[in-house]
Amino acid sequence: MKAVLDAGALLAVEKRDRAVGAMLRVLQERRVPVWTSAGVVAQVWRDGSKQALLARVLAGVGVRGLTAGDDKSTGELLASARTRDVIDAHLALCVDAGDHVLTSDPEDVGHLLATRKVGATLVRT
Repeated sequence: MKAVLDAGALLAVEKRDRAVGAMLRVLQERRVPVWTSAGVVAQVWRDGSKQALLARVLAGVGVRGLTAGDDKSTGELLASARTRDVIDAHLALCVDAGDHVLTSDPEDVGHLLATRKVGATLVRT
């Protein structure tokens, strides 16, 4: 099991959201791997000199890039789900059965995961 963060979760970190901070501390204490998509990082990263807290959190987060295999899989997932958000679709590819997804958009992410037939726990941030 791992935890996967969407852009909303990372933005909550930056806004010093106590609930998300507590969730991340528990995950760290339990040594649960935390991952996100490179596209998600691109959505939230603007100026490292002003995002020290986000940088510190990202230092402990695995980042999955959009690889040659992911490009077609992401497009196929978008077609199957009849949606258009490439970042959400790539994030959904990072999720395995039994994972926890910290998301500000459980409806869209849940739809993508249901399309993939991947059972995961969605945690609203």
